[in-house]
Amino acid sequence: MANKSNTPNEDREQFLYAQDRIRQKKRLNQHFVFFLIGSAFIIILDQVMGVGHEALPQNWYVWAILIWTFFFLIHAFNVFFTNRFMGKKWENEQLDKLKLKQQKRIDELQKQVEKEMPLPEVKTPKPIKNQTLTIIAAASENDALGKDNDLVWHLPNDFKRFKKLTTGHHIIMGRKTFESFPEPLPNRIHVVITRDKNYKKFGAVVVHSLREALELAKKDDQPYIIGGGEIYKQSLEYADKIELTRVHAEVTADTFFPHIDENKWELINEEHHPKDDKHEYAFTYLTYIRKD
Repeated sequence: MANKSNTPNEDREQFLYAQDRIRQKKRLNQHFVFFLIGSAFIIILDQVMGVGHEALPQNWYVWAILIWTFFFLIHAFNVFFTNRFMGKKWENEQLDKLKLKQQKRIDELQKQVEKEMPLPEVKTPKPIKNQTLTIIAAASENDALGKDNDLVWHLPNDFKRFKKLTTGHHIIMGRKTFESFPEPLPNRIHVVITRDKNYKKFGAVVVHSLREALELAKKDDQPYIIGGGEIYKQSLEYADKIELTRVHAEVTADTFFPHIDENKWELINEEHHPKDDKHEYAFTYLTYIRKD
């Protein structure tokens, strides 16, 4: 039977690993040559030229060579053991173990979703007692959210606020929003809504309707809707609270936040932040709650 060929990525990783090992061994060989020449020079200084006989302890050159030998052995140990068995490959293996633990939790939640999928379809999700469903978003003056599945601004303080509010909670989103992340956000349960029945991604609990998403998050007292535009539009009718960062600019976009009807929503807090060297635009945090 023919051996299974490596993928291009695997070939590249093996090449880079071999290249790195060659550099490590080359540096060790250079150290060894320098060590031999240096040791011989130290012996000549003491035995032939008499350097240090009065100022330094007797047989000082022996101690100097022994100390240097110790550091050389550490170098050799790092090359042949630490860097070989605990290098990048080892780091990746440890990371994979952590990912597997997280994926196990995700799989348990996914089984719960699949078990509850036969629920009868209803238009309006059932309200959950003592739960505050919150929409969190950043939108410009013309309600722009982003373009080409990415934000059109960089607001570090808004990212910090988003992290502070959503950490420890379910964050509900569409597939495109999830795929815009370089990797799943830590310490949050990612609930991804998609029509694709076969969609599976590491770090995502996949559901196929807003109802399923809210059912999954029913034990969370503060789940968050984080996008994109269509998910915001669907959930606006059922949310209890909106945390909106209003970016004071008008930008070109292909995704927009739905209009907030002031007859249904009451603005209870606003906090303005001027632009500075880290924030290209001024922005204001706006907090709305649904009117009774």
